[in-house]
Amino acid sequence: MRVIVVGAGVVGTMHAWHAVERGHEVVQIERETEARGASLRNFGQIWVSGRAGGQELDTALRARELWEDIGGRVPALGFRPNGSLTPVRGELELAVAEAAVARADAAARGYQLLTTGGARALNPALRGEFDAALYCERDAAVEPRTAQLALRAELLNSPRYTFLPGREVREVIGERAVRDDHGEVHTGDTVVLCTGAWLGGLVRELAGPDLPVRRVRLQMMQTDPLGEPLTTSVADADSFRYYPAYASPALEELNARQPQADTAEEHRMQLLMVQRADGGLTIGDTHEYEHPFAFDTLEDPYDHLTGVVESLLGHPLPKIRRRWAGVYAQCTDTSRVVHRQRVRDGVWLVTGPGGRGMTCSPAIAETTANELGW
Repeated sequence: MRVIVVGAGVVGTMHAWHAVERGHEVVQIERETEARGASLRNFGQIWVSGRAGGQELDTALRARELWEDIGGRVPALGFRPNGSLTPVRGELELAVAEAAVARADAAARGYQLLTTGGARALNPALRGEFDAALYCERDAAVEPRTAQLALRAELLNSPRYTFLPGREVREVIGERAVRDDHGEVHTGDTVVLCTGAWLGGLVRELAGPDLPVRRVRLQMMQTDPLGEPLTTSVADADSFRYYPAYASPALEELNARQPQADTAEEHRMQLLMVQRADGGLTIGDTHEYEHPFAFDTLEDPYDHLTGVVESLLGHPLPKIRRRWAGVYAQCTDTSRVVHRQRVRDGVWLVTGPGGRGMTCSPAIAETTANELGW
């Protein structure tokens, strides 16, 4: 079988990976010299902890297994099973953490409620004031800026894999063929469009104007090296408000009696923080849903996040090295893990994983491969 994959972000690259693993020939086409979208502009988190129970959690757990397996074969991915801690303060936040630990699927997630001392024993860098912490053992991380490069380097060892960068696919020709902007036609048995947040142009022509996927913009930043290990990923209690695993009467009480800070509410923020291989911290994030998106980044969210992080670390942040904005595609029905649609015979569009893309991409691609009989 010959598979044409359009898009070289993490979702497209994982589709290429599964196809090559199953013995098929793959041509992967990318309009940039390398992917530059949400697949690079994220935390690199394999984030199990907040996923909705059922299909979303099952997908995340399967993806976690696949990431670990691939990471063992491709060390340059930087896979590490670091887990996560969500420190809490006060009775209201503690009650939400206790409700999470009481879930029927808590063991599958690796949830534990730790004392302050227990959390600091696990992650000594957290020297700020907090009362307890929710630990999720199944969370993990990879290096987002280099993960696709590492996967591609491994794929290029196979004679069945071809990478064609700097080519934009402009047209689907009949069944199972595409034409790029160099005028070259690529024909296969299956075409998979993994175009990320690129939802106009060819995607709109194929899927129609009512594609149930929206674009979401976020802001993030990265610091100079911390100077010590941050042994787990870290979230704050605002993350309880954004992830479906934490829905409970306790969360309703938290929202009613302890609203978010104005800046956090305005920018739909929660803290997520991961240490990169070089020691720097990736910190975010915000969510913007209304078009047109701003073309600049705002300082208030960064100031808020800096204050939250410093309150948990107990000291000032290292110098901010870079700030950026990114855009990802999310299903408008946020309970759906991904939008997978046959847009022509033999041509499939796979998009809209939202903030789950880095976490779930190996399992999303595996499901595509299974459903298409690769």
